[in-house]
Amino acid sequence: MKITALGGGHGLAVVLRAARRVTDDVTAVVTVADDGGSSGRLRRDLGTLAPGDLRKCLVALARDETWAAAYEHRFRGGELDGHALGNLVIVGLVESIGDPVAALAEAGRPVDAVGQVLPATSEPVVLTAEIDGAAIRGQVAVQSSTGRIGSVGLVPNDAESPPAVRTAIATADLVVLAPGSLFTSLLPVVCVQEIGVALRETAAHVVQVANLQNEIPETEGLDAVDHLRAVLDHGGRVDSFLFQTPGELTADPDAVRALGSEPVPADVSAPSGLVHDPARLATALSVLLES
Repeated sequence: MKITALGGGHGLAVVLRAARRVTDDVTAVVTVADDGGSSGRLRRDLGTLAPGDLRKCLVALARDETWAAAYEHRFRGGELDGHALGNLVIVGLVESIGDPVAALAEAGRPVDAVGQVLPATSEPVVLTAEIDGAAIRGQVAVQSSTGRIGSVGLVPNDAESPPAVRTAIATADLVVLAPGSLFTSLLPVVCVQEIGVALRETAAHVVQVANLQNEIPETEGLDAVDHLRAVLDHGGRVDSFLFQTPGELTADPDAVRALGSEPVPADVSAPSGLVHDPARLATALSVLLES
């Protein structure tokens, strides 16, 4: 069985930890629109792909715990202050090899990563958003805006995906749209034109894993069905909508069906109710694969 997961940040990382419990054939398709923190500094200084979310995915798929911890190590003091070692490794490999897909394959070797990690686009992109009628530019600016986000896009809007991304979506048995930052992690992947086409055309079953709660201020005031609607409005496809029940961000099954998706209520939350539990999520994904 093959699982391909789309998104970024901690939400995609937890999906990968769940997926690797189900199969060793796992692919992550990761946003590279981040412009904050270490990733933002490296983008500004070197014009490179944002490495932070790529690093998180390699760590989530790692079998070597020592190297995984090293990739997460952040330097303190000096010119490297705040940079994660894994970010520097990824950027160095991209610059020396010249091909981000090959570079990420090499970056996965020390951590003994299960599956593969792929950037959603082959070039750096800038996230844009329409917020209360104003055009906002940059992932951090969009994420921290207190207005209602209407839609998001990318600059350039015709940025290409690596061929391996389209292949991973086309050949998957299950495609998972990960939880996390809806407008600044998931949708920057979905709205890549070639990825949107691949999602609509794949024979795989496409499931969106809903967030457990809203992110303030990014999705304040939205319900779970609004999250689904946002994916569809940005050119995505969702066959099943998996949401936590009982929980803070539940969905009306009839409203989900009205949007053309099958509601899948499940208990996938960790005891804290704040994050998804990889083992419970793995069980839910296994059921979808079997069906």
